[in-house]
Amino acid sequence: MASKEYEAVLKMLLEAVQTANGNRAKDPDEVPVGISNRHVHLSQADLEMLFGTGYQLTPIKDLSQPGQFACKETVTICGPKGAIEKIRVLGPVRSKSQIELLAGDGFKLGIKAPAKLSGDLAGTPGITIVGPKGSVQTAEGVIVAQRHIHMTPQDAQAYGVHDGQIVKISVDGPRGGIYGNVAIRVTDTSALDCHIDTEEANAMGVGSSTKVKIIK
Repeated sequence: MASKEYEAVLKMLLEAVQTANGNRAKDPDEVPVGISNRHVHLSQADLEMLFGTGYQLTPIKDLSQPGQFACKETVTICGPKGAIEKIRVLGPVRSKSQIELLAGDGFKLGIKAPAKLSGDLAGTPGITIVGPKGSVQTAEGVIVAQRHIHMTPQDAQAYGVHDGQIVKISVDGPRGGIYGNVAIRVTDTSALDCHIDTEEANAMGVGSSTKVKIIK
């Protein structure tokens, strides 16, 4: 085969592979899953109260959403009935501190945390956060994260959904089923990911390689 013919065939094969990969990435039957444990987001003011003046977070692992990371730092949270130690702090810092619990944590802490989207803190309870240098009593900020799917506007168009839409997700497998009240969250900087917590994942046998289906 002549050199030019070989290069033309190779180019066609590469284009075919790229097209196939792109189609799989936008396949409505395959939404990747990110599983979250309980964690804390801190404001800079609260971070300094807990760890010292001028303190900066120490990233140890990038998360699925661009610019977000798990930190070396951990804290203890205390409610009316009990405490939970070694809660991971996630970065970067935020304008307000937010504590994301598992539903079962409320029984140990004596707090009823509502299911809400990240950042929607109005009407949520507060809690005491304890660090190595001090403690903070928040006025609000304790939630159980509502199930949601991050995606870009291009993803939303491919999946036929829009920002703020509430959908269901279907999980295959021997313990699979359907979860409702899943919010679509669309931003230009999102990475495609369906976020559920460890309790929800364990209930349906969901792992890090599991894909879910959107039901509109």
